[in-house]
Amino acid sequence: MRTEADKIAVRERYLAVDTANVADVLDTLDLPHQGLSPAFSPYAGGRLAGWAYTIAGQMAPYEATGDPKKMEACGGISTAEVSVWGGGGTGVYYFGELIALGMMERGSTGAVLDGGIRDSRWLDEHGFPVRATYRTPVQSIGRWRVTEWQVPVYLPGATSRWVAVRPGDFVLADEDGVIVVPDEVTDDVLAQAEQMTATEVQIRGALKEGKSLAECLEQFGHV
Repeated sequence: MRTEADKIAVRERYLAVDTANVADVLDTLDLPHQGLSPAFSPYAGGRLAGWAYTIAGQMAPYEATGDPKKMEACGGISTAEVSVWGGGGTGVYYFGELIALGMMERGSTGAVLDGGIRDSRWLDEHGFPVRATYRTPVQSIGRWRVTEWQVPVYLPGATSRWVAVRPGDFVLADEDGVIVVPDEVTDDVLAQAEQMTATEVQIRGALKEGKSLAECLEQFGHV
């Protein structure tokens, strides 16, 4: 079990590496299908990193003024965690400014949704990173509801139909997309990605000094 301090420290280190390097490391570990679909777009905030706190739901008409399970699920998130929403909503949002603010108060560092968001402007002003598959002003109450949380959820993949995201897996997103790192290899992937990042810094420096790319690859190896 990771301590809160350890979770924060690992998250900060992941923020200093790129999803591209993480994806390359995962390939070497025979984990080639950890990238999420390009349909997940950055609608608010900047780079996103944190431990997965999963929430599942489904489209389901119902008569109600709210979704008690949704509120209970959101209240369980904690420091350095990213809420990861599965269930594939259609045409409705189930994440917006007020939910984000409540989660931020509990230490959450972002959200990834296979579905819709709204309040994009305000989410961005709060600096809360969000990746989602669409935006819409239409609310989910009476149309979509939470069914369970802290269970594996399955999100559309970049090279596979689905990527399983389990509670405690690590989620990283930047300008290139979203990648999911299984919990059991989180530390190993991070260490190797940091080594790649350091090598790339050396290569950029050598190129600025006038070395050719061929000379750099010969000296530092391919990255």
